[in-house]
Amino acid sequence: MSRTPKYLVVHDSILQRLHSGQYAIGMRLPTEGELSRAFDVSRVTVRKALEMLVRAGFLTSRQGSGYSVTTLSPPDSTCLVSFTDKVLLEGRVPGARLLRVDAPTKTIPAVVAALFDEPLALVERLRTVDGEPRMLTQTWIPCRLVPLIGADNFPETGQNQSILRILRKEFELDWTSACETLDSLLATASVSNILEVPENTPILSQACTAFAMDGAPVFFDLVYRQGPISFDLAGPAPRQIA
Repeated sequence: MSRTPKYLVVHDSILQRLHSGQYAIGMRLPTEGELSRAFDVSRVTVRKALEMLVRAGFLTSRQGSGYSVTTLSPPDSTCLVSFTDKVLLEGRVPGARLLRVDAPTKTIPAVVAALFDEPLALVERLRTVDGEPRMLTQTWIPCRLVPLIGADNFPETGQNQSILRILRKEFELDWTSACETLDSLLATASVSNILEVPENTPILSQACTAFAMDGAPVFFDLVYRQGPISFDLAGPAPRQIA
Protein backbone atom coordinates (compact mmCIF):
# COMPACT_ATOMS: atom_id res chain seq x y z
CA MET A 1 0.00 0.00 0.00
CA SER A 2 1.45 3.35 -1.09
CA ARG A 3 1.81 6.14 1.43
CA THR A 4 1.43 9.84 0.74
CA PRO A 5 4.90 11.44 0.49
CA LYS A 6 5.76 13.59 3.47
CA TYR A 7 6.27 16.71 1.37
CA LEU A 8 2.69 16.40 0.05
CA VAL A 9 1.36 16.04 3.59
CA VAL A 10 3.20 19.24 4.55
CA HIS A 11 2.04 20.97 1.36
CA ASP A 12 -1.62 20.08 1.95
CA SER A 13 -1.45 21.10 5.61
CA ILE A 14 0.01 24.52 4.82
CA LEU A 15 -2.50 25.01 2.01
CA GLN A 16 -5.33 24.21 4.42
CA ARG A 17 -3.94 26.79 6.84
CA LEU A 18 -3.90 29.36 4.05
CA HIS A 19 -7.52 28.71 3.13
CA SER A 20 -8.62 28.75 6.77
CA GLY A 21 -7.03 32.17 7.32
CA GLN A 22 -4.32 31.03 9.71
CA TYR A 23 -1.74 32.56 7.37
CA ALA A 24 -3.05 35.91 6.10
CA ILE A 25 -2.08 37.67 2.87
CA GLY A 26 1.25 39.43 3.27
CA MET A 27 2.14 37.38 6.33
CA ARG A 28 5.55 35.74 6.60
CA LEU A 29 5.38 32.00 7.27
CA PRO A 30 7.36 30.34 10.05
CA THR A 31 10.92 29.50 9.07
CA GLU A 32 11.85 26.20 7.44
CA GLY A 33 13.36 25.11 10.75
CA GLU A 34 10.21 25.95 12.69
CA LEU A 35 8.03 24.15 10.16
CA SER A 36 10.28 21.10 10.09
CA ARG A 37 9.99 20.80 13.85
CA ALA A 38 6.22 21.40 13.77
CA PHE A 39 5.67 18.68 11.14
CA ASP A 40 8.48 16.44 12.40
CA VAL A 41 10.11 16.23 8.98
CA SER A 42 13.41 17.38 7.48
CA ARG A 43 13.98 20.93 6.23
CA VAL A 44 14.46 19.48 2.73
CA THR A 45 10.93 18.07 2.91
CA VAL A 46 9.53 21.41 4.10
CA ARG A 47 11.40 23.29 1.39
CA LYS A 48 9.98 21.03 -1.32
CA ALA A 49 6.43 21.63 -0.03
CA LEU A 50 6.97 25.38 0.13
CA GLU A 51 8.44 25.55 -3.36
CA MET A 52 5.34 23.78 -4.69
CA LEU A 53 3.24 26.57 -3.16
CA VAL A 54 5.56 29.17 -4.69
CA ARG A 55 5.16 27.62 -8.15
CA ALA A 56 1.38 27.52 -7.67
CA GLY A 57 1.38 31.25 -6.89
CA PHE A 58 0.36 31.17 -3.23
CA LEU A 59 3.74 32.17 -1.81
CA THR A 60 6.76 34.27 -2.71
CA SER A 61 10.28 33.50 -1.60
CA ARG A 62 13.04 36.03 -0.98
CA GLN A 63 16.52 35.10 0.12
CA GLY A 64 17.00 36.15 3.70
CA SER A 65 13.31 36.90 4.18
CA GLY A 66 11.76 33.44 3.92
CA TYR A 67 8.31 32.75 2.48
CA SER A 68 5.36 35.17 2.46
CA VAL A 69 1.72 34.75 1.43
CA THR A 70 1.09 36.42 -1.93
CA THR A 71 -2.50 35.47 -2.68
CA LEU A 72 -5.23 32.98 -1.85
CA SER A 73 -6.45 33.03 -5.47
CA PRO A 74 -3.50 32.28 -7.78
CA PRO A 75 -4.15 33.23 -11.42
CA ASP A 76 -2.92 29.88 -12.79
CA SER A 77 -3.17 30.20 -16.59
CA THR A 78 -5.74 33.00 -16.58
CA CYS A 79 -5.50 36.77 -16.29
CA LEU A 80 -7.65 36.79 -13.16
CA VAL A 81 -5.91 38.19 -10.10
CA SER A 82 -7.54 39.12 -6.82
CA PHE A 83 -7.92 42.88 -6.27
CA THR A 84 -8.37 42.15 -2.56
CA ASP A 85 -5.03 40.35 -2.31
CA LYS A 86 -3.15 43.05 -4.24
CA VAL A 87 -4.43 45.80 -1.94
CA LEU A 88 -3.65 43.79 1.19
CA LEU A 89 -0.09 43.21 -0.03
CA GLU A 90 0.31 46.97 -0.39
CA GLY A 91 -0.50 47.30 3.31
CA ARG A 92 -3.77 49.05 2.56
CA VAL A 93 -7.38 48.19 3.40
CA PRO A 94 -9.67 46.81 0.67
CA GLY A 95 -13.42 47.17 0.90
CA ALA A 96 -16.41 45.88 -1.05
CA ARG A 97 -19.67 47.77 -0.67
CA LEU A 98 -22.48 45.64 -2.09
CA LEU A 99 -24.78 47.73 -4.28
CA ARG A 100 -27.17 45.04 -5.47
CA VAL A 101 -27.70 41.36 -6.15
CA ASP A 102 -30.33 40.67 -8.84
CA ALA A 103 -31.21 37.03 -9.49
CA PRO A 104 -32.49 36.84 -12.11
CA THR A 105 -31.60 40.25 -13.50
CA LYS A 106 -33.10 42.24 -16.35
CA THR A 107 -29.93 44.33 -16.66
CA ILE A 108 -28.11 42.44 -19.41
CA PRO A 109 -25.91 44.37 -21.87
CA ALA A 110 -25.64 43.10 -25.43
CA VAL A 111 -22.11 41.74 -24.89
CA VAL A 112 -23.38 39.64 -21.98
CA ALA A 113 -26.52 38.49 -23.81
CA ALA A 114 -24.30 37.27 -26.65
CA LEU A 115 -22.49 34.95 -24.22
CA PHE A 116 -25.37 33.51 -22.22
CA ASP A 117 -28.76 32.25 -23.33
CA GLU A 118 -30.20 31.65 -19.86
CA PRO A 119 -31.27 33.56 -16.72
CA LEU A 120 -28.40 35.47 -15.12
CA ALA A 121 -27.59 36.84 -11.68
CA LEU A 122 -25.97 40.26 -11.43
CA VAL A 123 -23.69 41.26 -8.56
CA GLU A 124 -22.74 44.93 -8.43
CA ARG A 125 -20.17 46.17 -5.91
CA LEU A 126 -18.10 49.25 -5.21
CA ARG A 127 -14.51 48.33 -4.42
CA THR A 128 -12.62 50.73 -2.16
CA VAL A 129 -9.06 51.23 -0.95
CA ASP A 130 -8.68 52.78 2.51
CA GLY A 131 -12.33 53.77 2.27
CA GLU A 132 -11.92 55.64 -1.04
CA PRO A 133 -13.88 54.50 -4.15
CA ARG A 134 -11.63 52.75 -6.65
CA MET A 135 -13.66 50.40 -8.86
CA LEU A 136 -17.27 49.69 -9.80
CA THR A 137 -17.65 45.99 -10.60
CA GLN A 138 -20.55 44.20 -12.27
CA THR A 139 -20.48 40.41 -12.47
CA TRP A 140 -22.99 38.30 -14.40
CA ILE A 141 -23.25 34.57 -13.60
CA PRO A 142 -25.78 31.97 -14.78
CA CYS A 143 -28.43 31.56 -12.07
CA ARG A 144 -28.13 27.78 -12.22
CA LEU A 145 -24.50 28.06 -11.10
CA VAL A 146 -25.24 30.28 -8.09
CA PRO A 147 -28.47 29.02 -6.48
CA LEU A 148 -29.71 31.07 -3.52
CA ILE A 149 -27.13 33.80 -4.17
CA GLY A 150 -27.70 36.79 -1.91
CA ALA A 151 -26.17 39.57 0.14
CA ASP A 152 -24.96 37.14 2.80
CA ASN A 153 -22.48 35.69 0.30
CA PHE A 154 -20.61 38.98 -0.03
CA PRO A 155 -18.62 40.22 2.99
CA GLU A 156 -17.60 43.87 2.78
CA THR A 157 -14.35 43.58 4.75
CA GLY A 158 -11.55 41.06 5.25
CA GLN A 159 -9.63 38.89 2.82
CA ASN A 160 -12.66 36.78 1.89
CA GLN A 161 -14.38 39.63 0.02
CA SER A 162 -12.62 38.53 -3.19
CA ILE A 163 -15.21 37.65 -5.85
CA LEU A 164 -12.86 34.92 -7.14
CA ARG A 165 -12.84 33.18 -3.76
CA ILE A 166 -16.56 33.71 -3.21
CA LEU A 167 -17.46 32.04 -6.50
CA ARG A 168 -15.08 29.15 -5.91
CA LYS A 169 -15.70 28.56 -2.21
CA GLU A 170 -19.38 29.44 -1.90
CA PHE A 171 -20.61 28.02 -5.21
CA GLU A 172 -17.79 25.67 -6.31
CA LEU A 173 -17.39 27.44 -9.63
CA ASP A 174 -14.24 26.66 -11.56
CA TRP A 175 -12.65 28.11 -14.68
CA THR A 176 -9.53 27.31 -16.66
CA SER A 177 -9.09 30.33 -18.93
CA ALA A 178 -10.17 33.92 -19.32
CA CYS A 179 -10.34 36.56 -22.02
CA GLU A 180 -9.92 40.22 -21.09
CA THR A 181 -10.55 43.46 -22.98
CA LEU A 182 -9.33 46.87 -21.79
CA ASP A 183 -10.81 50.15 -22.97
CA SER A 184 -10.96 53.82 -22.04
CA LEU A 185 -14.15 55.84 -21.79
CA LEU A 186 -15.74 58.85 -20.15
CA ALA A 187 -17.62 58.27 -16.92
CA THR A 188 -21.39 58.43 -17.31
CA ALA A 189 -23.55 60.21 -14.75
CA SER A 190 -24.35 56.99 -12.87
CA VAL A 191 -20.77 55.69 -12.86
CA SER A 192 -19.32 59.08 -11.88
CA ASN A 193 -21.75 59.31 -8.98
CA ILE A 194 -20.67 55.91 -7.60
CA LEU A 195 -16.94 56.50 -8.13
CA GLU A 196 -17.26 60.07 -6.83
CA VAL A 197 -15.59 61.67 -9.85
CA PRO A 198 -16.90 64.42 -12.16
CA GLU A 199 -19.05 63.27 -15.06
CA ASN A 200 -17.04 62.66 -18.26
CA THR A 201 -13.85 61.94 -16.29
CA PRO A 202 -11.60 59.57 -18.31
CA ILE A 203 -11.71 56.11 -16.71
CA LEU A 204 -10.73 52.57 -17.67
CA SER A 205 -13.00 49.61 -18.27
CA GLN A 206 -12.04 45.95 -18.02
CA ALA A 207 -14.28 43.28 -19.48
CA CYS A 208 -13.32 39.72 -18.59
CA THR A 209 -14.99 36.44 -19.52
CA ALA A 210 -14.02 33.29 -17.61
CA PHE A 211 -14.43 29.90 -19.28
CA ALA A 212 -14.78 26.35 -18.02
CA MET A 213 -12.72 23.42 -19.34
CA ASP A 214 -15.33 22.71 -22.03
CA GLY A 215 -15.20 26.30 -23.29
CA ALA A 216 -18.54 27.35 -21.81
CA PRO A 217 -18.55 30.83 -20.21
CA VAL A 218 -18.77 30.74 -16.41
CA PHE A 219 -19.10 34.43 -15.64
CA PHE A 220 -18.61 37.86 -17.20
CA ASP A 221 -17.01 40.64 -15.18
CA LEU A 222 -17.15 44.33 -16.10
CA VAL A 223 -15.05 46.79 -14.12
CA TYR A 224 -14.98 50.58 -14.25
CA ARG A 225 -11.92 51.90 -12.49
CA GLN A 226 -9.82 54.92 -11.70
CA GLY A 227 -6.05 54.83 -12.07
CA PRO A 228 -3.67 52.84 -14.25
CA ILE A 229 -3.26 49.10 -14.66
CA SER A 230 0.21 47.56 -14.71
CA PHE A 231 1.22 44.12 -15.94
CA ASP A 232 3.96 41.81 -14.73
CA LEU A 233 4.99 39.82 -17.80
CA ALA A 234 7.53 37.67 -15.96
CA GLY A 235 6.82 33.97 -15.54
CA PRO A 236 4.89 31.48 -17.65
CA ALA A 237 1.83 33.69 -18.17
CA PRO A 238 1.06 37.43 -18.00
CA ARG A 239 -0.44 38.44 -14.68
CA GLN A 240 -2.62 41.45 -14.25
CA ILE A 241 -1.93 43.55 -11.18
CA ALA A 242 -5.10 45.31 -10.10
